[in-house]
Amino acid sequence: MTDAAQEWVDQARQGNQQAFRHLVEAHARPLFGVCVRITRDPTLAEDAVQEALYNAWRHLADFDGRASFTTWLHRIAVNAALEQLRRNARHVHDLPTVLPADEDSADFLDLHADDAPGPDAHARGREIHLRTQAELDGMSALERAAFVMRHVEGESLETIAATLSLNIGQSKQAIFRAVRKLRGALQGLR
Repeated sequence: MTDAAQEWVDQARQGNQQAFRHLVEAHARPLFGVCVRITRDPTLAEDAVQEALYNAWRHLADFDGRASFTTWLHRIAVNAALEQLRRNARHVHDLPTVLPADEDSADFLDLHADDAPGPDAHARGREIHLRTQAELDGMSALERAAFVMRHVEGESLETIAATLSLNIGQSKQAIFRAVRKLRGALQGLR
């Protein structure tokens, strides 16, 4: 964390709303990215981010600095996204199949075989994208969250375990199940 960011955290912990606003501006977009990948719904992701930021403000005094502020905030956001999924479980089948493009994040299956892929490559890439989306939509919230945190966000197993309130073995199992499901869905497309 930069000195300025640490200063904002320190000031925000003392009740400085402007300092917290700086933290929100610095973290809202990445938090939205992880929340939309977990919820698969931009509206639920927005709600999760708002809830996470509100909870962070309310519990800022509880931030003890054992983890970085970013990790602490990330954990709150992931939990808020999972809570949104639990609250809205009856709408799971109504989720969009295509998410809005996020310029700051690379799609985990973004294919760049050459500068000008032909129609076959486009068709295969589209098929991979659709199968991946469908499989992610069919995963449990825990599997999807663990997979996104590990293979999209690049989080450590320790961070995933702490965020999802699991032990390391349970985190590995959730990631393994998600990867196995994706491999099965993509089998035959090589």
